[in-house]
Amino acid sequence: MKILITGGAGFIGSHVADAYLAAGHELVIVDNLSTGSMSNVPSCAKFYNLDIVSPELNAVFEAEKPDLVNHHAAQVSVPLSVREPLRDAQTNVFGLLNLLECCVKHSTKKIIYISSGGAIYGEADEYPTTENYNPQPLSVYAINKMAGESYLRFYHHQYGIDYVVLRYANVYGPRQVSHGEAGVVSIFIEQLLSGEIPTINAYPDAPEGMIRDYVFVSDAAKANLLALDYPHPDAFNIGTGKETTTTMLYNEINRQLGIAVEPKRAVPRQGDLSRSLLDCTKAHNELEWYPDYPLEKGISEAIEYFKKVKR
Repeated sequence: MKILITGGAGFIGSHVADAYLAAGHELVIVDNLSTGSMSNVPSCAKFYNLDIVSPELNAVFEAEKPDLVNHHAAQVSVPLSVREPLRDAQTNVFGLLNLLECCVKHSTKKIIYISSGGAIYGEADEYPTTENYNPQPLSVYAINKMAGESYLRFYHHQYGIDYVVLRYANVYGPRQVSHGEAGVVSIFIEQLLSGEIPTINAYPDAPEGMIRDYVFVSDAAKANLLALDYPHPDAFNIGTGKETTTTMLYNEINRQLGIAVEPKRAVPRQGDLSRSLLDCTKAHNELEWYPDYPLEKGISEAIEYFKKVKR
């Protein structure tokens, strides 16, 4: 199968690209390299340095005629989306629409869309949260990811494009970008390796920090493999179902690095949820997807990666 991956030079998208190649698929990667890197692009993949909002995307579809699109390209910072909502919408809404229009024009059969289980549900009353919970997004990023799912339903109804939505928890691991505000695992590791003191953001009534569901990037990539053959439109939570506070995460990284640095403390950032935890029973039952990495193992691999990069 010929698969076009948007954001395939980035953190998660490049791991998905590796998994697809290992399974024997032909790859086309579209990435503007704003956060991705050419070092992440497999040599046997066809690469286009292009923004997904560009009209030139149509020419890529015309030339490549992909059977399926895997859409990882996104603006991923929640605080940035609150500060600059138009910038978030430009990528996460208009970029998706440009992509879907290309799918219609060039008869692409299916799209795997990356949504955010860690954001779209908001401060959910159902906890852990299933896919049946009515999302209550509390950031521009989450609103636009939810809008994307609505566009997919429309394009399926109107044009017959199949889709699978993967609602990721907080993905971490090798190749994660620590610049900016996204990716607390990579931020903590790189700061500690550089002798800096990280900051834990927390609400006054929860000094241990936010509760999150951390899923390793290889497990997320595996979900993208299984989604290829899923036969009808649907959405799946992709996480571990295990609670981890920011302080628990920080302490585990400290322990594995063999250091003991007391973090700085600060108030929550714009758009921060107090807790997020996904119920992934549906993915277990219907995709036969299960995470392989406990947090300790995933942190160990992430640390080894960042140590190598730092050398």
